[in-house]
Amino acid sequence: MNAQRRKLTISVLILLPVVLISGLLIMSLFGHRPDDLGIKNGQLKPCPESPNCVCSFAEKSDSEHSIAPLAVPSDSKQPLKTLKEVVISLPRVMVVSSEEDYLHVEFTSALMRYVDDVEFQWLADESVIHVRSASRIGHSDLGVNRKRVEKIRELWQSAIEQ
Repeated sequence: MNAQRRKLTISVLILLPVVLISGLLIMSLFGHRPDDLGIKNGQLKPCPESPNCVCSFAEKSDSEHSIAPLAVPSDSKQPLKTLKEVVISLPRVMVVSSEEDYLHVEFTSALMRYVDDVEFQWLADESVIHVRSASRIGHSDLGVNRKRVEKIRELWQSAIEQ
């Protein structure tokens, strides 16, 4: 019986890492960068029906996806430049695209290496920066995207008050 238990333990110890690594590799294959991001028809892409996305263009009645845009002081000349500095101060972030009125960054989770796309669109005439944060894979994000945007909002407020 002891020999059987030892064989089972060894098998589990060998198979578990193989299964975990295989799963991560498979998930990374499905988590490619979307090609439909950016500003389309004057705004950021709407959220899918899944609860792993927030967007300031979503209807306020859609409490699952709706989030407030970032307020921009009326005298601000290049708010996305300041916002970019705020965002890149956060861990595991990579800038994908940076323009005068649009910023796209990717956040990678520490453990499972999931990638979330976060986009910002500055509308000078409205004095706001709209935001969209979405997971690439999965259904629920357990509120990670909303928490991230609120953390960015907090850091943004501190940066513009200086």
